[in-house]
This record gives sequence, structure tokens and C-alpha cells, in this order.
Amino acid sequence: MIRDGDELAVFPPVSGGAQEAPTAGGAEERDPRRRSRAGVLESSPARKPADAGVTKSQALEDGDRSTGQANHSESSNDFFELTTEPIDVGAVARRVVLPECGATVTLDGYAREWTKGRRTLYLVYEAYAPMALRELERLGREAHERFAIAHVGIVHRTGRLEIGETSLVIAVSAPHRRAAFEACEWAIRELKRTVPIWKKEVFADGEVWVEGEARK
Repeated sequence: MIRDGDELAVFPPVSGGAQEAPTAGGAEERDPRRRSRAGVLESSPARKPADAGVTKSQALEDGDRSTGQANHSESSNDFFELTTEPIDVGAVARRVVLPECGATVTLDGYAREWTKGRRTLYLVYEAYAPMALRELERLGREAHERFAIAHVGIVHRTGRLEIGETSLVIAVSAPHRRAAFEACEWAIRELKRTVPIWKKEVFADGEVWVEGEARK
């Protein structure tokens, strides 16, 4: 029930992966963040591309790393972070390794140069940080419920990314490799569907905000 004084935010579709490339249209191509005048980026602390992402001074009360914002599970060594700094893939993977685990699966996404025939110059990621971190933590809890895993860690970059830079790392450890593979694949699908992080691709001939994947 909505009461007087309640704040209401309407979220646009979140960022997704590769999809059919839009036609060239410059800066006027559709921005999925702005489908509503109550869009979250107008009414939340998320910032515009010039200073997008999480700054070092914006640490949440429930977690703070020098690279940005973080949430850590109270029941395990799971971790969920947003950062404006380059991501060390190996360092993220090592944080989930345990002696009782037989496998660690790591997915690292990075900015590619070509998308459906259009050359990408760079990417810009924006996030509604407080809710994004809570949603990442929820994904971690659900991953434990669905799969026989030990730990999961997710680190997502925000701000401007040059071609070849890492945008996302998901690391999952488990006693057996199958559970780690399945949990990692599930986590990236759910992240693209539900976490309020938006991606703008800047091409040589225009730019576009990329929408997330529809839930099947």
C-alpha cells in the first residue's frame, strides 16, 4: 500500500548483453533510463556519465572497500561490490577459494570493440548503488539455495570503460565443478535481468543505452 509521503521510483530496463544492434542515430537514440519522469536516475544518488559510478567517498554503512561500495554476506565470505577502479580478475577469484573446494569458476566480462558491425569506442556503466548491492546480495543467497556451492563473489565496474577493460567478475567456488559452472551461468543471467545497472555503448557513429534481457 502506498501512503502519503512515500517515495516512488520507476525503474527502466537494466543493462543487458549482446543483442540486435540499433540503427545509427547519434545521441538521440532511445535511453531506457528515461521512460518515466520518475526514473530512478533523476531521483537517486546515481550519477551522470561525467562522474558516473561509485566514488571512494560514497561507502555504505554495511561495507566499504577502497575501490568503492560493497556488501558482504553475514553468514559467509561472499562479497558484492561496485567499483570505479580497474578490476583484478585473479584477485577476485582467489577470494572465494577454500581448501574444501575442488573448483572455482570465474566469469569476467569486458568491453569489446565490435557489436553487430558497429565499432564501439568505449562503454559507460551507471548504477543505483544501494539497490544494486542489495540485489547482488540477494542473488548470492539464492545461488546458495539453488546450487551446492561454497562462496560467490561479484564485482561490477561503473563509470567509463575503454575497450578491453573488465566490466564484471563473478567468481564461484564449490566442492565440485558442475555446481560452480551452473551457479556462475545462472548468476550472470539473473544479474542482467534484475540488477539496476545500466550500460551505454558509445559508437563511432552514435550511442545507445542497452536494455537488459527479458525474463523467460
